[in-house]
Amino acid sequence: MPNERIVIPVIENSGLESRLSEHFGRAPYFMVVEIDSKGEIVNIEAIPNTSEHFGGFGRPPDKILQLRPTALITYGMGPRALSIFQQARVAVLRANASTVREVIEAFKRNELEELTEGCREARHPL
Repeated sequence: MPNERIVIPVIENSGLESRLSEHFGRAPYFMVVEIDSKGEIVNIEAIPNTSEHFGGFGRPPDKILQLRPTALITYGMGPRALSIFQQARVAVLRANASTVREVIEAFKRNELEELTEGCREARHPL
């Protein structure tokens, strides 16, 4: 079984204690957590969000897909972003806690629900 690569939008670079961002595309960082087949964290890395929302180029989903995730854990996202991840066959899971450590533990216990609908209040175009 290959490793899981989970991407989580966060507001700070504090490793497993990083707090999740309320706004997926506007998260300052994307935390990449790699978990091996035994459920052990083998790597964790904060990647700065360099998308157009932060003066860079590209849409947040495109930047995240470059990280080759198997899953994304977030509170929510707009319908267009969700569609991009669904087409790329990346599982989008609804966060049920406020830190990376807590959502990774919930992921390992298979407690996270799949996000199937985008946020209606998403105002910015992708």
